[in-house]
Amino acid sequence: MKNNAQRPAGLFPVCQPLARLTTGLAALLLLTAPLGACKRVEDTSASRPDTARAYPPASRPVSALAGNQWSTETARDKRGEAEEIMTAAGLEPGMTVADIGAGEGYYTVRLAEKVGPNGRVLAQDIDEGAIDRLAERVNRERIDNVSIKLGAPDDPRLPENSFDRIFLVHMYHEVREPYAFLARLRPALIDRSGPRGAGEVIVVDVNRDVSQHGIPPKQLFCEFEAVGYELVGFMERPELGGYFARFRAKGPAKPPEQIVPCPYQDSAQ
Repeated sequence: MKNNAQRPAGLFPVCQPLARLTTGLAALLLLTAPLGACKRVEDTSASRPDTARAYPPASRPVSALAGNQWSTETARDKRGEAEEIMTAAGLEPGMTVADIGAGEGYYTVRLAEKVGPNGRVLAQDIDEGAIDRLAERVNRERIDNVSIKLGAPDDPRLPENSFDRIFLVHMYHEVREPYAFLARLRPALIDRSGPRGAGEVIVVDVNRDVSQHGIPPKQLFCEFEAVGYELVGFMERPELGGYFARFRAKGPAKPPEQIVPCPYQDSAQ
């Protein structure tokens, strides 16, 4: 594939769909197909923030922002949701984690308990009202190992080389600038020289069309790969119609002009 550093302003090559997926034990999928041929599409959106314009735009629909209270915490705990996800993510006491799109704090407070007093949780959201309510909750429940931060739609604003795990739970399909967001998220992961090895991004989402607040796994895999991540684990969650994926940074970071966006693949493909 040619380097796109000299492409005309506003034009981005979009690759054809991934060729295949290989399925292994316990619904573990590894991304094995190379990116295919590319075609150019023009960035015509006048609403994109200036801070994202160096990166390709999303070449798929983006879900509208949903409410932060989509289910009661009691109902989610009865299903064992958070415990299942934290166990699958390999979360341990003393880890430093980020909860992106933290909302009302369902995962934040459970992550804080799991990593314990020697661990740290940074809760981030782009909704100032949600951040204010979460701050009140953290103070009310006297949770001492949680910090709260306001993010941006194209930048999670995380400190570099700081996190063992970064959680994106039921929110990635709402990220309006996925390539800028993922590129700026990548440096926040602890590199392989850390005592627990490489940091990971944990994605929990639903395999359905983005218009129904989900994202097909193949679309997710392609977008992460395009920015310089590798898929290291995948688990289906059939009782919820969803899935769990783990990613690590792979190779050197890609400059914006070398990021090739993916075509949209709906859940039927």
